[in-house]
Amino acid sequence: MMVATFGSSMALIVPMAFSLALRVDELAPGREEVLGYLIGIGSVVSLLANPLVGTVSDRTRSRFGRRRPYLLAGSLVGTVGTAVMAWSATVPILGLGWVLTTVGWGTALGAISNVQADRLPRSQRGRVSGLTGVTTQTAPVLGVLLAGAVSSNQVLLFALPCVAGTALVLPYLLGVRETDSRGPAPADRLTVGRLLRSYGFDPRAHRDFAWNWLGRFLFFLGLSMTTTFATFFYAQRLDVDIPGVAGFLAVTAACGVLTALAGGLGGGFLSDRLGRRRVFVFLAGGVFASGAVVSAFADSYVLLLTGSLLASLSIAAFAAVDQAIVLDVLPHRDTQAGRYMAVVGFSQKIPSAVGPLVAPLVISLNASSEGGNYTLLYLTAGALGLVGATLIALRVRSVR
Repeated sequence: MMVATFGSSMALIVPMAFSLALRVDELAPGREEVLGYLIGIGSVVSLLANPLVGTVSDRTRSRFGRRRPYLLAGSLVGTVGTAVMAWSATVPILGLGWVLTTVGWGTALGAISNVQADRLPRSQRGRVSGLTGVTTQTAPVLGVLLAGAVSSNQVLLFALPCVAGTALVLPYLLGVRETDSRGPAPADRLTVGRLLRSYGFDPRAHRDFAWNWLGRFLFFLGLSMTTTFATFFYAQRLDVDIPGVAGFLAVTAACGVLTALAGGLGGGFLSDRLGRRRVFVFLAGGVFASGAVVSAFADSYVLLLTGSLLASLSIAAFAAVDQAIVLDVLPHRDTQAGRYMAVVGFSQKIPSAVGPLVAPLVISLNASSEGGNYTLLYLTAGALGLVGATLIALRVRSVR
């Protein structure tokens, strides 16, 4: 499961964090906002697709189980999308490829998350979520290294991370058996109305689920506002061209492996061991805000690296522990896990769509002649992350 998560994350995140920025710089030089629009559009389409896939997955009856068919289909669609991006000659074609990529690999990751919701006992949710979070954080390291090594080759820039990711998904598809889900069909029919209702939930009936959703939304909104523009941010602060950023990002990502391991594994295992989750979420929010402040005022690579390492530590810890909270408060786990995991995904997908669209507006406020106002961007992101974590710590009552 961890290997498949690593592969899917690599194939999805590397284009968003690095490859797309290089391609946009070639097709629309000097127009940073194009990157935000493309990623935002892809996130919106993926956002709309996920609940449909989750609901249908819950009802799937096959000898391969409820989740594996969607892992396979998502991987295939994501690979096709990557090929379209690799050979794109215009921004619209690049955008089409990105939409296919994010829907495909997002479906694959969703299938893996649904398996966790189906199978994990409460006592193991923190540690497994920690391993998953570390995997998601560290997967782009290898991907950026691969892409950076061939950044001058348009096709290989996209193809290598995708091929490597697909190769890592195959062992799970071929070697892990899922329970045969063939049997009586659900008593209630799958209607258009039921599909539309799968996009939401009653926050009054599931208060802890609702508060956790809101806190995640704010935290990931802050994160998405900075992640998308990291390449341009480094280029401005280090006074280098866009292709020259690859080496710095690769070193930063490689160093971030250690802090992500510490945050994800430490937070996940300790939250299981101590039986407490909310305090770790709050601490993660504080560390994230601290890293954002350091990055906001960084004028050297050492400070940029410090801010990034604080961020990777906190993101991994937050992702691990809050994912365990998600599984603790998930409504109707036995019959509708796919649907509600997709709704949880909204708390990450909506920020992924909104963040890249809002960030250019923040960057443009009081921008100097040297470039965008990244100081304001990072301070805003840090504040959002801290507020989100605080909401979870104070308002989710059924989890200690």
